[in-house]
Amino acid sequence: MRRVDGARLYLRPPELKDHGEWARLRSASRAFLTPWEPTWAEDELTRAAFRFRLRRYAEDIREGRAYPFLSFRREDDALVGGITVSRIQRGVAQMCAIGYWVGEPFQSQGYTTDAVAAVVRYCFEDLGLHRVEAACQPHNAASRRVLAKVGFAEEGLARRYLKIDGDWRDHVLYGMIDPRDAGDGGA
Repeated sequence: MRRVDGARLYLRPPELKDHGEWARLRSASRAFLTPWEPTWAEDELTRAAFRFRLRRYAEDIREGRAYPFLSFRREDDALVGGITVSRIQRGVAQMCAIGYWVGEPFQSQGYTTDAVAAVVRYCFEDLGLHRVEAACQPHNAASRRVLAKVGFAEEGLARRYLKIDGDWRDHVLYGMIDPRDAGDGGA
C-alpha cells in the first residue's frame, strides 16, 4: 500500500509510531467526534488497542478488504485525521465505502475535502474500482458539503443504517462512479 497525495495532505497507513499523536488528537477531539462515530471502547486510546487495530488493518490490507489511512498536513507532518476504504467488493460490483474523521482543531479548513478527493482518486485509479459510497447523518452539514464538493451524488436515506454513539441512526447515502466509466451506457 502506497502513500496517497492530496493537494495539502498526504495519506499513509497507520504505524505504531503514530500512536501518541493519534491518541492525543482523538482524545482532544472526543466531544467533537462522539456524535458521528460508534461508541468508543474503554481502552480505545491505549497503545495495546492501537497495536491490535494495526494487526487487524494488516490482515484487511493483505486480504484486500480495507485500506486505512491517516492524513497528515504536508507543510509540517501534523496528523489531521483519518480515512478508511472498506467493504471492498470485487467481481460484478467493483465498489467500496469510505469513512473519515478530522480532529477538531483542523475542522472547516478543507483538509477533509482534500483527503476524500485523494482517497476517491486512489479507489478509482489504484484499486480499479467503479463505485465509491459514503454515508453521513442527515444533520451533518459539514460532511454533506464535503461529499458534494468532491462530486458524490446524494442517493437517498437509509433508515437506522449505522450504530453511532450507541444508537441506530438514519444516514444519507452518497455514491460516486469513476468518471472514466460514466459514458458506458449504464443507467
